[in-house]
Amino acid sequence: MSGFPSASRSNLEPPPAAPMPLWRAFVPRWAHLPLSGEGAARFGGRWNPVGVPTIYAARELSTAWAEYNQGFVQHPALIVRLELYDARLADLTDANVLAALGLSDSIHRCEWRDDLDEGVTPQTHKLQADLSAREFHGVIYPSFMSPGGTCVALWRWNDAGAPRLEVIDPEGRLPKSPASWL
Repeated sequence: MSGFPSASRSNLEPPPAAPMPLWRAFVPRWAHLPLSGEGAARFGGRWNPVGVPTIYAARELSTAWAEYNQGFVQHPALIVRLELYDARLADLTDANVLAALGLSDSIHRCEWRDDLDEGVTPQTHKLQADLSAREFHGVIYPSFMSPGGTCVALWRWNDAGAPRLEVIDPEGRLPKSPASWL
């Protein structure tokens, strides 16, 4: 025995952080691409301008359902559980974080669609650009459709230097291609 500690994860590296469980409800047609974010990139959203892929998910299952339907007709949805590892998220539900960013809770009432219709860049899109430049991967924000619920908008995942996002599908039931719908 050399007297040196063994080179194991337990004493050379910090233990992996526990994953953040998330729920995502989305259009069943895209079941084969649960982590694409391309729908948000195509149309834009509260926390992303057109062209920026974004995963919108909720921290509670009931919030995912409420956000998906937006209080309208109950459309069919596929709901998946996700696990997010090592993300740097700005927690906009925390008044101290808002204050540090020079914001108030009025950011949560941003009329982003109206701003876009008027040709104005929404405050939420400006904040997204600023936080991305500061190397944040996304935000935690209060649900508009489910009081007390919280959501995550994630701008980067599963590439170099980005957090890991996994779909929980232990039996491999999600389709691997759009041919599943034929």
